[in-house]
Amino acid sequence: MGIAPTPFDPDAPSGGVQALVRRNPDNMTEIEMVKAVWGSDPRFNDGINYRFVRAEGRAFPARRCLIPASEFRMGTGDHRYRVTLDSGNFFYLAAVWDPPLADWPLSYRILTIPAGADVIPFQSRHGVIIQRRDVQHWLDGTLPNEELFAEPPRHTLFVEPLRKQAELPL
Repeated sequence: MGIAPTPFDPDAPSGGVQALVRRNPDNMTEIEMVKAVWGSDPRFNDGINYRFVRAEGRAFPARRCLIPASEFRMGTGDHRYRVTLDSGNFFYLAAVWDPPLADWPLSYRILTIPAGADVIPFQSRHGVIIQRRDVQHWLDGTLPNEELFAEPPRHTLFVEPLRKQAELPL
């Protein structure tokens, strides 16, 4: 499986399979890319499949992973937006993975933070963005979360509306 960042869409169907990057739990010197489903096992959460985890005040000492993304999508009501880095580079969304159990496969949940200046006009929270230079720091816990989870400086993220199919030229 090669790394090909794609748009991350929270409105994608639950159970959608996504590539994630993590330390190999059988050999922590290796970094691997594996497929996993998005969301927690609902059997342990009153039937609720949690797909996000608030990052504030949490340490995440184990099972850290990354979701490669070219953009993330968000929306309120009928309005949908795509968010990219202003540099055009791909990035990662910080996540934690859960091992497979019984008939529930390997899964992950995205960490979220309060929205920064670029996103707050559209939504109150967004996924934690890990820049490519910080991949090892997140996976190995070598930088404090406060530094990795800091609000991106203004104009780091580019937010634009997603055009509906009917608006696209023929």
